[in-house]
Formats: sequence, structure tokens, C-alpha cells
Amino acid sequence: MAAESHTVGEILRRHAVSRGAHPLLVCDADRLSYSDADHRSARLARGLVALGAGKGTHVGVLYPNGAEFVVAMLAAARIGAVVIPFTTFATATELRRQLVHSDIAILLATAFYRGNDFRARVADIDKTALPLLRHVLIDTEPAESVDEALLDAMESDVDGSDPLAIIYTSGSTGAPKGVVHTHAALLGHQENLNAVRGLTADDRLFCNSPFFWVGGFAFGLLATLVAGSTLVCSNAIDAGETLDLLEAERPTVTNGFVAGIAHLARHPSIGTRDLSSMRRGNLYPIMAPDVRPADPELRHNMLGLTEAGGVVLLSGDETDQPEHRRGSFGRPAPGFETAVDEQGELCIRGPYLMQRYYKRSREESFDADGWFHTGDLVRTDADRFFYFIGRRGSMIKTAGVNVSPAEVETAIVRVSGGATAYVFGIPDSERGQAVVAVIATEDPFDESALRHELKRDLSAYKVPKRIVAVAPSRIPLLSSGKVDMNRLAAVFDA
Repeated sequence: MAAESHTVGEILRRHAVSRGAHPLLVCDADRLSYSDADHRSARLARGLVALGAGKGTHVGVLYPNGAEFVVAMLAAARIGAVVIPFTTFATATELRRQLVHSDIAILLATAFYRGNDFRARVADIDKTALPLLRHVLIDTEPAESVDEALLDAMESDVDGSDPLAIIYTSGSTGAPKGVVHTHAALLGHQENLNAVRGLTADDRLFCNSPFFWVGGFAFGLLATLVAGSTLVCSNAIDAGETLDLLEAERPTVTNGFVAGIAHLARHPSIGTRDLSSMRRGNLYPIMAPDVRPADPELRHNMLGLTEAGGVVLLSGDETDQPEHRRGSFGRPAPGFETAVDEQGELCIRGPYLMQRYYKRSREESFDADGWFHTGDLVRTDADRFFYFIGRRGSMIKTAGVNVSPAEVETAIVRVSGGATAYVFGIPDSERGQAVVAVIATEDPFDESALRHELKRDLSAYKVPKRIVAVAPSRIPLLSSGKVDMNRLAAVFDA
């Protein structure tokens, strides 16, 4: 990355001058050019400063993919505030937990999205639990503003080493972990990844990952900004509308999680659609037959994690691999050192890693030699290609998202009145793993009612797809007395 482009604001201003009319974002009917993004985010930034925001202020952003998210992120970033994305999947309990933990001072949010009333959820939170939260702006901007000269001065004070974002990821115990990333680290990593996958200013990237997770935030939105390209996304519930968008906008590259486009591939019109523009990327089910692999396992996969600022294992080679390389996840991204410990866990270090977990020291986030232990179990071959084996411990990875069994088990205990539950993942052809649960009981229970109750406390992707009752006497045990989870999983094969 060029020396003058170590911050989000610097990159935005450069593109606004050199390619202002070029679209930065196309999201359904939403259109945002680089010039529009510059002007709108500057106006919002001046309003945030008038509210007292500046370098280091924590600004929460709660929007679905679209111009509002992009403008809010850019506005906060260009004054040196720390962007804290909130998932639109969040229940009232999850929203409160992240609001409390993240110490935000200003929340920029949408009032409603897909049946979620965020205005009511925020209003219901006991404000004594949020002593730092001073302003909540729901679908509106600050009423007052500072002049452009002050904004220019504040922007010039932002440095690449300043924190850009705290992005939340699931911990192995279900406790929230805020991952702190700087401007230079996130942007430098995306520039390297763009070079590997060949994303240039001439491309239009279709990405189905939410902006509030690192895949959408970094590998989608920031990568597009760095390249000066166009990001295409959709919030449409109707698959036909998304396919209309893809035909009209003709993206050239695709990236995201395959499970998220399964409904597009099943749409009855898919065979008549002209999707031939999409020549590169990993969303194979909606790509043209001549570039779609007969066996996706013979194409390199990718491994990403929030702590690494996105993708850390990948390959720019999008051709079919030989059989002995089936299941490869490619090689480490530029700038990352890797090691595999005696248990097979992938460890990484390098300049693009997170600074630390928020409210945890570096010593708690890294080992004594600076290695981050990913929790991913891998193996390598003689050519140093990596292969993903699974997650250390019991973390479930469904549709590219980590789910903590402990969190789901705790919720089941709470809503069921104390039933013992065992939560784990089983193989699923579309999602990688599906979340399922076994309840140790001889009493009848209403699975549908239990799942309905769980939706009050858990995001939809965390709610078990199936819940089975097993008599306590039939719960299989190991010689140690612990539950044999492998044998227990067999109840879902019956």
C-alpha cells in the first residue's frame, strides 16, 4: 500500500478525486458513488464531532448492508473514532451484552430490520448499565455540525496505527470478544489479499457476507475501498430480486459463504439467468457452468478469522487441483507467519493480526512469542498447502459463523426450566455444520415451542435445527465419566 494511504479517510479522499462518479456500492436500489460517500460521510463526521466525538470515541453501527452502514463507518473512521459494528441478528440479550462490553459513546442505528425493533430494544436497556452511552441516533443524523476546517484538522491527525474497528467474534465459552484492528493493519492486509485474488479497480465484487462480520467488513467493504472497485450486495428476501440485480449489475468476482446463496441456486429461474460475468470467486452454485467446478473440493478453499482481519489461508489459483490436493485451503496470506503445534493447532503472527482483544492485555491474547493460537486444527502437505481438520474444542462452525455450544446450552437450561442439554454440530451439506441439541429427559417436550422460546435469546443461526430427547440413562459415557459426544451424535442418524 502506498505510504499516503494508511487510513480509511486518505483512501476515500483519493478515490473521490480520481474516480468520484464511480460506484463504490450497489445494494439493491441503493447506489453510492465514491464522491457521494465522501460528501455524505463528511457531513455525518462533522455532526459526530459536534456531539463530542473524536479520536478514540467508540461509535456503534447497527445497520444492514447498505449505504447507511458504509457512510456511518466512513464518518467515524475519518475522525479517528473506533467503529464497532453490531449484528442485525442480535436479540435483545445479545444487543445489551455487546453495548455494555464495547463502551460505545454514540450509537448509529436503524429502527427496524426484518421484524427486529431495535429502537424498542435499545430503549428497554437499563441506562445505568451504559454509563458511557451519550447519544443514540435512530435513522437520523446529528442536528448540529462543525465547520469543514475542524474536520480537516481532525482527519489529518488520524494515523495508520490508530484503531479503526472493534469487531466482535464468538469466544469458546460464549463470552463476547472484541477484536481490535488498526487502519494500517486492516487496509494493508486487504491490499495483499486483493493482489492474490486479482481484485482491481475494474472489478465489481458480489459479496453476500454481512458488513458487521469481518468477511463483509474487511474482505468485502474495505477490500473494495482499497481497490477502488464496486461492491454489489443484496438484502432482498426474494431470490428472484437478487438474481435480477446480478444480471443487471454484472459483477465479475464473487466472495462470501456458499450457504448464503443456496436459495439463489434453487430458484426456478436460475437456468435462464445470464450470470456469465462472474468469472472468479467462490460462490460456485450461481456461477456460469463453464467456470463452475464439477467437484468444489478440488478447488482451494479459504480460511478466515476475525483476529486475522479476514482471510488467512487462500490461493489465487482457481483451477481444479489434482486429487492429492483435495480439500486444500491454500497457503498463508502475505505477511503471516504460520506454525502448527504438536496438537495440530494453527498458530499465526504478523503485522496484520489484531492488536489484542478489547479489555484484555496482549499477554492474554498472544503467547509469550507473539503467536496467536487460532483454535483451528490443520495439517500441511509436502508442498506446504494447508488442510482444515476442525475446531479445537467443541466450537461449531455453521455457514461460516462460529457458534458456542456453551452459550446455546445455557439458553436451553434457562428457557426449559433446568433441563440438561448437550449441543454440538453435525455435518450439513449446505451449512458445513448444523447446530443440534440433545436434552437429557424422559419427559415429553414440545420441540417447536422450545425452539420458539430460544429465538428470544439467541440469534436464528444459533438456535438448534433439531432437538432430540434422550433418557438420562441412555446418554453414552466415556470411561472418564464424560459424555461421549461422538456416540451421542448417532441419535441424529437414526
